[in-house]
Amino acid sequence: MGWMSDETGLEKCAANYVPLSPLSGLKRAAKIFPDRLALVDGEIRRTYREYHARCSQLASGLVELGVKPGDVVAALLPNTPAACEAHFGVPACGAVLNAINIRLDVATVTYIFEHGEAKVVLVDSAFLGLAEAVCAAMSTPAPKLIEVAAPEAGHPASGRHQTYEELLAQGDPAFEWIMPQDEWESIALNYTSGTTGQPKGVVYHHRGAYLNAMGQVLSWRMTLHPVYLTIVPLFHCNGWCHTWMMPMVGGTIVCCRDITAPAIFDAIANEGVTHFGGAPIVLNMLVNAPEDQRRGFDHVVEVFTAGAPPAPATLAKIEPMGFHITQVYGLTEVYGPATECLWDDTRWSALEGHDRAAIKARQGVAMPFMDDITVLNDKMQQITMDGAADGEIMIRGNAVMKGYLKNPKATKEAFEGGYFHSGDIAIQHPDSYVQITDRAKDIIVSGGENISSVEVEGVLMHHPAVNLAAVVAKPDEKWGEIPCAFVELLDGQAAEEKEVISFAREQLAGFKTPKKVVFGELPKTSTGKIQKFALRERAKSL
Repeated sequence: MGWMSDETGLEKCAANYVPLSPLSGLKRAAKIFPDRLALVDGEIRRTYREYHARCSQLASGLVELGVKPGDVVAALLPNTPAACEAHFGVPACGAVLNAINIRLDVATVTYIFEHGEAKVVLVDSAFLGLAEAVCAAMSTPAPKLIEVAAPEAGHPASGRHQTYEELLAQGDPAFEWIMPQDEWESIALNYTSGTTGQPKGVVYHHRGAYLNAMGQVLSWRMTLHPVYLTIVPLFHCNGWCHTWMMPMVGGTIVCCRDITAPAIFDAIANEGVTHFGGAPIVLNMLVNAPEDQRRGFDHVVEVFTAGAPPAPATLAKIEPMGFHITQVYGLTEVYGPATECLWDDTRWSALEGHDRAAIKARQGVAMPFMDDITVLNDKMQQITMDGAADGEIMIRGNAVMKGYLKNPKATKEAFEGGYFHSGDIAIQHPDSYVQITDRAKDIIVSGGENISSVEVEGVLMHHPAVNLAAVVAKPDEKWGEIPCAFVELLDGQAAEEKEVISFAREQLAGFKTPKKVVFGELPKTSTGKIQKFALRERAKSL
């Protein structure tokens, strides 16, 4: 199909076919934007020439450490220049980048180190204690730690490990990048919570990373030389692919290590930030910032927000402040954003207040690089697009993961029927716009972080006084959702809310710890299954 009757000699060759890779963006930018500002972090100002050279030195240095194509190099880094450089330098030596959530606990990171088989870990000094504890707990050979010192943030080098700058100093700025021979080659490994507390390793390919980064340029209506603020953590879907995107348009990345209202307003006012992404909690932070933390600016800042629909009240307050908000939706398995609530001026230009916010609360339609995103029922049939019937969001396209590392069963289940099954329940409006109504897998999304209710329940069940525990999402004005635990105690046992929360905090990352504990008998079905839908309703009124 689609082949002409005679295509003799019309073959792929080096001149007409090059595997797609986001690495090509920085190689190109170093040639055509060599003196333009590529990266900003306080006093640090690096041009594209310098950015490319440092990424090359990183790639070269990793090779000298024995890293081979296909090996995993992990990173425990906040949004710093080293995290940006790792997105190019690690794959430039043929390796796979595993950017790890810096908020995770020792047990979870230990699992990730072992499962991903990281050979080297780039670790910020602030999280060196975590990395060292993980290495001590591992049952397999520990990776080599490379310490990224952060003296300006109060975290100087410990002296116990080779530093990142020492590694780069040994590297070759003219190192020839190892580009993929097949765009299906792996570029990144990201871990995400599933229906259980054990994280799954999501594998990205070069093709998907390239197309996602390039496609978001279109969705965000970017022109040349935007200034992008890194609020989305670079360990979340590789920063939604935005770090790979910026060289394609000769943009400037402004690093933001600590996400605070003053830091964001200062970056906008001082650096001329034009774009950033973030969870609704970031919007709330800006709306509620006191006057002495705000800065004036004279341009519109384009914002992608995801994680939970922004509250209508928040949208009504933030847009007049100079921010244009677009809700996007995606998952780790689809490289971050995959849909956008594309605004239609012909239909919605006159809408204001609640009516405008109601439209903006939709997850929207597929971004340009996706083939199809729709809502299907349990028989893989299209639901009625009436804004009432619901089903599961299904995704198909080039920016869908390769699959789950070392988990063919879960991969097969995720791709059943020729679509990626998101696990999110949604309705579809007559204009095809998708809108989430529930999270089928009971994942709690708090401040943009995914929390497995099953993982939290497992910890609570270890409390000596607990008989049963169920954790659901409780709506929260600041975080969007927070974990709320319903606990049934053993006969004759007693416990206090503070005690249970403290017990959980000893074993879980802070953001996973329940913020509210309610004691009492749990509602159950006739077969003994806990009725979580009833608990979610109760949590809304607490």
